[in-house]
Amino acid sequence: MADQQRPEGNASGQMAELDETDRRIVDELRANGRMSMRALAAALHISRASAYTRVARLERDGVITGYTAIVDPQRYGHTLSAYVYLKVQQQAWKRLQNRLADMPEVDHAALVSGEHDIVLLVRTGDAAALRDLVLTRLQDMPEVVSTQTELIFDDIRLAARAARTPPA
Repeated sequence: MADQQRPEGNASGQMAELDETDRRIVDELRANGRMSMRALAAALHISRASAYTRVARLERDGVITGYTAIVDPQRYGHTLSAYVYLKVQQQAWKRLQNRLADMPEVDHAALVSGEHDIVLLVRTGDAAALRDLVLTRLQDMPEVVSTQTELIFDDIRLAARAARTPPA
C-alpha cells in the first residue's frame, strides 16, 4: 500500500491531488468565503467532519491560501482602473517586484511573455492619481524602460458577479 501522507504545506510546489469533492469545496468557497462549514457540507452533501477535514487539508497543502473580501473598486473610491504594461531592463523584474507589490494602487502584477515584461492592474481615484503613478512613480524607476497604459472602461467579471448577486 502506498504512503498516503502528504508533505507539510505541500512545499514541493507540485499540484495537489484534488478529487471532485475538493474542487467543489474550492468552487463554493470562492463564491462565498464566509460560508459556514455546516452550509458547505449541506451544499456538497457531505458530513461536517468531512468538510472540516477537507478544508483543513486544502489549507495545509496550500490550495486555499487565504480568505478575502471582494471589494467593488468604484464604491471604494477607485473610480479609474487601467492596465499598465512595463518594459524593464533585463533581470530588473527581480528588483522591482517588492516595490510594485508595496504600491497600494497595484491590484495585480504579473511577469509576462511577449512585447512587455510586466503587466499591472492599477486602480486609482482619478486621472491625476493615475498620471502621477505612471509618469512620476513608475517612469522614474531606473529599471523601467517604458510604459504603456490602457484604461479599463468596464470590469466584466465584477459586472457579471453583481448581476448574479441578489440585492441585500
